[in-house]
Amino acid sequence: MGKRTLLITHNLNERLSEAVETLIPDWTLISGKDSSIWQNHLYDAEIIVGWKKEMTEMFEYTPKLRWLQSWSAGVNSMPLDKFEALGITLTSANGVHAYPISETIFALMLALTRKIHTYIRNQTTKTWHHSGLNLEIHGKTIGIIGVGAIGKETAKIAKAFGMNVLGVRNSGRLDEFVDRMYFSHQLDAILPKCDYVVVTLPLTQETHHLFGKKQFELMKKTAFFINIGRGPIVDEGSLITALNEGQIAGAGLDVFEKEPLAKKSPLWDLENVIVTPHTAGATEHYAQRVIEHIFIPNLKLYLNHQTPSINLVDYKKGY
Repeated sequence: MGKRTLLITHNLNERLSEAVETLIPDWTLISGKDSSIWQNHLYDAEIIVGWKKEMTEMFEYTPKLRWLQSWSAGVNSMPLDKFEALGITLTSANGVHAYPISETIFALMLALTRKIHTYIRNQTTKTWHHSGLNLEIHGKTIGIIGVGAIGKETAKIAKAFGMNVLGVRNSGRLDEFVDRMYFSHQLDAILPKCDYVVVTLPLTQETHHLFGKKQFELMKKTAFFINIGRGPIVDEGSLITALNEGQIAGAGLDVFEKEPLAKKSPLWDLENVIVTPHTAGATEHYAQRVIEHIFIPNLKLYLNHQTPSINLVDYKKGY
């Protein structure tokens, strides 16, 4: 019987590699970002850490795959139906992004509130202008749509600003930093109450175009919209209309319906929009958190003939 094989499709430093190797001394460990390093080992892979887009086309070459650890929190781009049919266990990187994304959320909120984006534009033309700055974030109401790991960290930071925190989650389960929690079907009820609406949801059949014309019309004209979840959660045409017609005050967007964002998109030029290129989760600690906080604890369970339980994806829910 040949050695069991683990593929990691990302570069790991020596310390992280050794931490994994220590647990599987009798396995073959293949690790590296370049596809030339791992593509010839797909047939033997029992575990893969980090699904790559090209693997979907090469799926027939992974007959021994039993567990996939995603490198991202979102799994909507993967062949979930095939995974489920073959009984492949899938775990996500949910939670890895809580710190960097919550920081990005507040960077966008503060920039829009304190007109930092406007002043940066002014700086490029050496324009000294007040630009009508008069808003502050303290004491305002934030609606966090999707109170998972990112949502909870965002709520925690919001309380430091003395904000009133409203949350939406499927279960309606309470959280210590959320003043009032709502169920998903109550989304429209909270939108008129919010000065900031922050979307941290995964993309599923239920969340696709969850935000459209009606939702933007329900929001305050002074409200800011932040999306760091997934682009298709928002009907982009309706959002652009809302921004152009003053239905909302502005938006901070890290994700888009089609990425990269087309150069012809009006979102690039709108003065009340900040665009970032799907980088809200980028952090110097990414690999460490995926490997040490999620993969290694799950690997110990797997080696003990147990199902990895941290961030186990429910195929019926899609996350």
